[in-house]
Amino acid sequence: MTSVTTQRTNDAIGAFRFKVELDGLLVGGFSEVTGIQSETEVMEYPEGGLNTHVHILPKHTKYSRIVLKRGITQSSELWDWYDGVAGGTIKRKSGSVILHNHAAKELCRWNFFEAYPVKWHGPDLNATSGNVAVESIEIVHNGLKTIFSKS
Repeated sequence: MTSVTTQRTNDAIGAFRFKVELDGLLVGGFSEVTGIQSETEVMEYPEGGLNTHVHILPKHTKYSRIVLKRGITQSSELWDWYDGVAGGTIKRKSGSVILHNHAAKELCRWNFFEAYPVKWHGPDLNATSGNVAVESIEIVHNGLKTIFSKS
């Protein structure tokens, strides 16, 4: 009996092994990333004399805000980035959310471009709970590209 150790191309991947990079630097320890999505808006165009259907044409594509959540650390990097924007200094960064398989090999990445934070959320504190103190930062960006690893 042999065991299969290679991942097949059409196998589902767990959503819990990932990293986040900003401007090529690994920003560690995020526990959750949401908002990796885009949507192309459409408009309906009825053509005169054509009664069987309405044409549906693409208008423009919009990108959702990406939310990065992590446990509070002594690093103020995320707060400083947001605070700069709140103070009028927008520092745009490009980044990636990188998904890994069980062997820590990169499977795919979602690159986002010219991002900056528009919302920071500090931890909810409760002395009767044993929860981790979590901060989140919400970023807007100018595009998303998915890249799948070839091997």
